[in-house]
Parts: sequence; structure tokens; C-alpha cells
Amino acid sequence: MMKMRAKYYLGQVVRHRKHPFRGVVFDVDPEFANTDEWYESIPEEARPAKDQPFYHLLAENDQSYYVAYVSEQNLVADYSGEPVDHPDLSELFGPFQDGYYPLHFQLN
Repeated sequence: MMKMRAKYYLGQVVRHRKHPFRGVVFDVDPEFANTDEWYESIPEEARPAKDQPFYHLLAENDQSYYVAYVSEQNLVADYSGEPVDHPDLSELFGPFQDGYYPLHFQLN
């Protein structure tokens, strides 16, 4: 059994390497856990490996807010110091402080 460790943590602000959006990590899958249909909708030359962490993000771009599912290889930490404005942030996290969003609750 392979042991994976996530590079990014809950509440961290990240951005996509190739696409113009950023977001806050709110969940992590140790490896791909979405549908085959979703995976196959990605052009074959751009499909990420399934055996890496995948992150659920409260994401935003210049036009909208949404939830994104992104492989670790396609993310980088966002050190801009700018908060994310996603309207659902307050349901999971406290106010932006020191470059991240603290969780409202304790995880096991």
C-alpha cells in the first residue's frame, strides 16, 4: 500500500498552474475519487495521473465562484496575501489571517 502525503492543507490558498483561478482547499482525496466521466472529459494530453492527491477548492476567477476538483500537480501555493472572496468560505472557515483560512471546527 502506497502512503501519500498531501502537499497543501485545509484552509490554504492555492492557484492553478495553467488556468486563471485560485481557491481555498476544503477537502483532500489521497488519490483520484471522482467519476470516470469527469476524468475522461479532460483532454487526454492534459489528464493528470490518478495516483496523487486531488483537492476540493472553493474557487474563484474573474467571472464566478464555484467548487473545483484539481490534482496536486496542477496547483501551486498562492503567496499573494490576497483573500479569496468565495461566498461559501464563512461556512467552513474563520476570517483570513496570516495568509490562510482557519477551520471553524476541529477534525479527527
